[in-house]
Amino acid sequence: MSQKDVGSCLNSIIETIQKELKNGGDIVIPGFGAFSVETRSARQARNFQTGKMMQIPATKTVKFKVGKTLKDAVK
Repeated sequence: MSQKDVGSCLNSIIETIQKELKNGGDIVIPGFGAFSVETRSARQARNFQTGKMMQIPATKTVKFKVGKTLKDAVK
């Protein structure tokens, strides 16, 4: 495959993963890993420059769990 074809293929895979995660789904790639959306709850934190407490709002973040095949290959 040409570099252009590989680039467009990779971009379409990334777009598909983004759409599925945005809709609340999980992506599992056997042997590689799993992507999922995790919700972080709101919390209090300290601003180290001023020393004041501040509220950090709840957010959604992407979580990746490495698959066994990939983990074993890196060992």
